[in-house]
Amino acid sequence: MILNPKYDSIVVLGPTASGKTKLAVALAGMYGGHILSADSRMVYTQMDIGTGKDLDEYFFDGKPIPYSLINVCHPSQQYHIYQYQKEFKEAFNALVQTNIVPIICGGSGLYLEAVIQDFTFTAIPNLPSFKQGLNGLNLTQLQEIFDSYPANAFTQKADLGSIKRAQRAIEMAEYLKQNPSFILAQPKPLRPFIIGLEPGLNQRRENILKRLAHRLNNGLIEEVISLRQNGITDDKLAYFGLEYKFVLSYLLNQLSKEHLQEKLGIAIQQFAKRQMTYFRKMEKAGLHIHWVKNQQEAMDLAQTCFIPSP
Repeated sequence: MILNPKYDSIVVLGPTASGKTKLAVALAGMYGGHILSADSRMVYTQMDIGTGKDLDEYFFDGKPIPYSLINVCHPSQQYHIYQYQKEFKEAFNALVQTNIVPIICGGSGLYLEAVIQDFTFTAIPNLPSFKQGLNGLNLTQLQEIFDSYPANAFTQKADLGSIKRAQRAIEMAEYLKQNPSFILAQPKPLRPFIIGLEPGLNQRRENILKRLAHRLNNGLIEEVISLRQNGITDDKLAYFGLEYKFVLSYLLNQLSKEHLQEKLGIAIQQFAKRQMTYFRKMEKAGLHIHWVKNQQEAMDLAQTCFIPSP
């Protein structure tokens, strides 16, 4: 149970391959918690290796650790962040009402912000015809268009990290411009104790390359083949992230096996760097992240604020 009334949850965040899952499991086991995933890809079924679900690690002292918001959507379907936000709130409230500690774990900065700060802009209606006019523009062009909109609470928080996200951000900004009376629901931010795992650049690189080699040798390629056989389009696979995008290039004979591992390893390292940039942005926005290098440091830190579950 939580000792410090300042907090209503524990958040474990960090770049890819930093050990978030193992730490979240240890915290959940120690404090009687329930893991709520904050990963934009783990919501999809049939995508286990490339997303790093590692569900076989959800055990503490031989007992299974409960989790939610993993495997909730078929990969052929679209899963919007406002769906995640809604399902998260339902799961979170159910845990709090039963005195179970929510352990929020993930590396998707936008998903984390959406639930920690309870952003409501995701519920802004779509403008399909307007959004269609943004097709074909690169990220720089989209960012320039977005910057032309008046500054407000939404524009200050919008994520422009990819073409799809920038298109959606412009679509929402346009809707708010056309509908100035549109009222966003009053946010109800969480009060989390946030632990950030950052093992350091060299260790992070080693972890990424070691994990990538293991995945390539233990079913990642076969997973992508299976997804294609089950009707998931190549465009959708590329949308699902680096592992699926690069393995697809390999299957299309655009990359050799050697170049696949080399180029994908570099791309994942660059992605981890972008994750850290996003987390730093979250800090600048006012979130206090307690950074640690490893699991032991994190467990020691947690003991200063919480008491173990009996």
